[in-house]
Amino acid sequence: MKKRKIEVVVISDVHLGTYGCHADELVAYLNSIQPKKLILNGDIIDIWQFTKRYFPLSHMKVLRTIISMASKGTEVFYITGNHDEILRKFSGTSMGNLYVLDQLTLTLDEKKAWFFHGDIFDASIKNAKWLAKLGGYGYDFLIVMNKWINWCLNKLGKERYSLSKKIKNSVKSALKHISNFEKSAVDIAIENDYDYVVCGHIHQPKKEIIITKKGRCTYLNSGDWVENLTALEYSFKRWKIYRYSQDKLLPFFVDEELKGMDINELVASITTKKEREKESENKKEGKAPLNKGFF
Repeated sequence: MKKRKIEVVVISDVHLGTYGCHADELVAYLNSIQPKKLILNGDIIDIWQFTKRYFPLSHMKVLRTIISMASKGTEVFYITGNHDEILRKFSGTSMGNLYVLDQLTLTLDEKKAWFFHGDIFDASIKNAKWLAKLGGYGYDFLIVMNKWINWCLNKLGKERYSLSKKIKNSVKSALKHISNFEKSAVDIAIENDYDYVVCGHIHQPKKEIIITKKGRCTYLNSGDWVENLTALEYSFKRWKIYRYSQDKLLPFFVDEELKGMDINELVASITTKKEREKESENKKEGKAPLNKGFF
């Protein structure tokens, strides 16, 4: 299968080593793309909940796939998060095309992009880490229970249901936390003249242009591979939220050849295609072929 060529791909909150991780789906996605840069924006390995009892082969395949991509020329940037914060002691380390960082700044088509996980804005992590870890175990239990519920729903021919999403959307404090997180990220990005701010952490995929009195910035969140199964893709000067449940392995762009065309070539190709379709319709209806004139 021909792999899709993408300039930048961002994934976060994979939580390898937990029961909620969708490792097989992530391997399928990674095997379908050929990015120039792969940004792992935190919580890829869940070291908080890591045990020797649970780290299946599918989770190991994710790591092998990422290393294989780096060996074949993809620049891989591992940005540390709160669940893999132990790796922060290695920040600034590089091994071939693999880099370990706490944050990353890139220039994409003359626009500045700022990448970081986002746990710095989470007061529960900064002030009471034990409470955050307890919440992590509770979330993992909720995901396991949700898997059983969805298995039953699938057998009954009904749609999947997300308990955690329902809880988040119904609890005002959770919604306020997400709103405050996004506002803090955007305010700091605008103050530092960033055009894009790209986060993870809150498991809420999003793409939104936010305008304040101080300026304008595009807020992006890569979501997660526990519930949403989402990533961010950047190509042809635009960002897209990739959703595994909807996009599967659909191409990012209709035709790679279109990238090199100027506007006249593009119009000509579309016009020619329309003429062929019209001629085909005329043949079916028994009409004379189109008069293309003499040259």
